[in-house]
Amino acid sequence: MISFFNNLKKGSSGNSSFSKIAALLIHAAKIDQNFTKEENEIIKETLIELGANRSNIDSLINDAVIIEENSNQILDFTKEVKELPAQDKNRIVECLWKVIYSNKDVDMFEANLMRRLAGLLYIDSKTMGNIKEKVKREI
Repeated sequence: MISFFNNLKKGSSGNSSFSKIAALLIHAAKIDQNFTKEENEIIKETLIELGANRSNIDSLINDAVIIEENSNQILDFTKEVKELPAQDKNRIVECLWKVIYSNKDVDMFEANLMRRLAGLLYIDSKTMGNIKEKVKREI
């Protein structure tokens, strides 16, 4: 699979953009106070699917956990995603919904996060709803 993240900026670690995207996914997983192994595996597989290097995925996740814990706002994570083409943003939103639906339930904090992200990423409510329904059907 050709990664659509080839054009992302890389920091000194070589994974700056992936770390921020991973931090956003981790934030979604942790927002319900229940970050499970299943969610962690979904995040790892998603990052690999998006083009992250499989050999250093654990290091990438560890870096992202630290970034997420030290951040006080999701704007830090959305800057990279906001600049991507609509198709790529939609793919990341789909991954976010997969993480959220991994426990078969969406709580009010997760729903609120996704509403905020739709605005921050400039994704209209129809597109957001379509992506959400697609993920629900797959699960």
